[in-house]
Amino acid sequence: MIYQKDLDIAQKQQAENRKLYSRLKKKKPANLDNVVHALHEEVFEEIDCLKCANCCKTTSPIFTDRDIDRIAKRLKMRPSDFIAKHLHLDEDNHYVLNQSPCLFLDSDNFCSIYNDRPTACKEYPHTNRVRFYQVSDLTCNNTFICPAVSRITERLKQIFP
Repeated sequence: MIYQKDLDIAQKQQAENRKLYSRLKKKKPANLDNVVHALHEEVFEEIDCLKCANCCKTTSPIFTDRDIDRIAKRLKMRPSDFIAKHLHLDEDNHYVLNQSPCLFLDSDNFCSIYNDRPTACKEYPHTNRVRFYQVSDLTCNNTFICPAVSRITERLKQIFP
């Protein structure tokens, strides 16, 4: 994978990253959102998601009822048929895909339902959201999946030592 080095760094820095996100969640620095949003913009100038698509290849987003209705309509299916064919409930009682990679990921790493993709896909990797500290645990886990999150994390450690 083109960005494997970033994911390897995340693995090696796992304990340090967990400490960082725990500290940020506890202290909630006033400028945290602005810093993370700036890093998000900076890093996504460097990372080409279409060359990676590791999120689509290795994990499943959560599908809300609205996502299911929208996607089923696009596929000209009943929502119940879409669920029966492609989804299951995970341990947190959320609908997720039966398998990875995502069935909507094509060979060029494009999403075949991009305009109707699940909300969780639209928001991924959650590094440009408000009250970033609320997703610090999720972000720490995403360092293993998304090279951009790994890079953002490494830069956060320099800003918030």
